[in-house]
Amino acid sequence: ELGWMESVPYLDRPPSPLEFYREWVSPNKPCIIQNAISHWPALKKWTSAYLREVIGAKVVSVAVTPNGYADAVFQDRFVMPEERQMPFMDFLDIVEKKVTSPNVFYVQKQCSNLTEEFPELVCDVQPDIPWMSEALGKKPDAVNFWLGELAAVTSLHKDHYENLYCVISGEKHFLLHPPSDRPFIPYELYQPATYRVSEDGSFEIVDEKGEEKVPWIPLDPLNPNLEQYPEYAQAKPLQCTVKAGEMLYLPSLWFHHVQQSHGCIAVNYWYDMEYDLKYSYYQLLDSLTKAVKVL
Repeated sequence: ELGWMESVPYLDRPPSPLEFYREWVSPNKPCIIQNAISHWPALKKWTSAYLREVIGAKVVSVAVTPNGYADAVFQDRFVMPEERQMPFMDFLDIVEKKVTSPNVFYVQKQCSNLTEEFPELVCDVQPDIPWMSEALGKKPDAVNFWLGELAAVTSLHKDHYENLYCVISGEKHFLLHPPSDRPFIPYELYQPATYRVSEDGSFEIVDEKGEEKVPWIPLDPLNPNLEQYPEYAQAKPLQCTVKAGEMLYLPSLWFHHVQQSHGCIAVNYWYDMEYDLKYSYYQLLDSLTKAVKVL
């Protein structure tokens, strides 16, 4: 049940808590759920004009990179974005191309940034997804707000969360791998570093001194180097597009790479995973993969 699916199935309505746990969470299978957020005011209200009015000059955290890749392997480093504090309206000027910049900007802080930095918007969505909270017997650990440019890409990785990813406007393009593909997905250890803007406006990469190396995936699944990583040819990626008004259930430990349409707005809910048999299965695969590599 933890293996490959031919495509990500669609549900035409939100499931009951029992149905959702039994059919999707327990077997660790993704799905796209329609008509689950159609009642949210955000779907109609969250225009640029509305966001300017409600958030306006408030200073928020924005990830800035020279290439659109935040938290990704670059020049043999695990490079994190510059986290810039800037008025939200200035960020919108860049997204709307009223101001040009050679860099790529993305509101993607996570750490429940919707409730922490954008509490003005919470009333337009929901503080949690009731049927998910009932299915798991817990509230979400974090609720995150995402808004960014076309060039902003999320590199291939996995999370220890049950993820409900809701698209408000635009589209998100996901490339997914099940946990069972772990033997074919390369991990390496990298020195952590951060982008920093120099006085001339260019970016430099500054090592995070004294920090432990970070395990990360160096491979680009859209253009994999099969000479360097031949095992990846055996992996079986799934691709899906989540459109405005749709919700993706992304199970814990599924690898995902994410792209988006320009100015796409999304909200996601992270529920901590259960460290049960599925987690033990993944840990076994991970350990066996590392042991084979050593041999």
